[in-house]
Amino acid sequence: MRIIRTVSELPPSLHGGVIALGNFDGLHLGHQAVIGEAVSVARANGLAAGVMTFEPHPREFFRPNEAPFRLSPFRIKTRLIETMGVDYLYTQIFDRKFSENTPENFVADVLAAGLHVSRVVVGFDYVFGHERRGSVEFLRSLAPRYGYEVIAVSELKDGAGGLRYSSSNVRALLTAGRCAEAAQLLGRFWELEGRVEHGDQRGRTLGFPTANLPHRNYLHPAQGVYAVRAGIDRGAATVWHDGVANFGNRPTFDKKDLLLEVHLFDFNADLYHRHLRVALIDYIRPERKFDSLAALKAQLAIDCDTARKLLKQHHFSTEPAPFISVK
Repeated sequence: MRIIRTVSELPPSLHGGVIALGNFDGLHLGHQAVIGEAVSVARANGLAAGVMTFEPHPREFFRPNEAPFRLSPFRIKTRLIETMGVDYLYTQIFDRKFSENTPENFVADVLAAGLHVSRVVVGFDYVFGHERRGSVEFLRSLAPRYGYEVIAVSELKDGAGGLRYSSSNVRALLTAGRCAEAAQLLGRFWELEGRVEHGDQRGRTLGFPTANLPHRNYLHPAQGVYAVRAGIDRGAATVWHDGVANFGNRPTFDKKDLLLEVHLFDFNADLYHRHLRVALIDYIRPERKFDSLAALKAQLAIDCDTARKLLKQHHFSTEPAPFISVK
């Protein structure tokens, strides 16, 4: 998959293709339906399949002082889109100038003159342009003039829970500690990732060494202890390991910064400065302050036992995989 950062970089061989439009934060099953439709139409007609998204996320641009909300920063989003068989990802810089583009200018300058698309695939509620004045109907009204076809994917809901596939619903579930339910909307377990940093090494002295990942630019899930699957990032060759993790500010030690501490079961390799991916599988308990290190150590042993039992219930594949599927 090629990553395109300006329309001038798009080679003529990719002109006339099918483009899926959206922010695609989280790449939940609704997003996957839109991108999957674009890929399907492109393959059926011998065309290039593309995805267009924005960096930074428009919400980050307009409300920079808000708490982190993103489900999939660019690195994760790119990895997930690539697994869907897309030929190119066009990442539009979202700045003040672009935000003031009228819907028609966006169609004329980006979709038609820039990307030369023949088909545009969007979700049923897609909006775009200055003050979000563009809509699916508006896209269709300009289609004859600019020579493209519009395909709108209908609203989709989770068959079990009846929730609509949406980034806001995923965020609400994760902040409530309901990571297994969020996974049903995502089609995979939600991940955090980062480079392992040196910590205070208290976990090692307690008999539970941890890989420490600072938490930046991500949604904050519920603070507490999770059963997790973690793997060193090698793309499609990632090998996942069972473990337990605490996300929070470690009140027993009067810490204030948020940190993800991951203890991998039956694993002894050095992970310092390695890039680690951590999928939250099940929520075990809220974070709390302990009166003594002995009480904390005893609880950690219980947490590990609980995590092992929960993870065994999922019957994960032992084969390398790009992400942890709920299936």
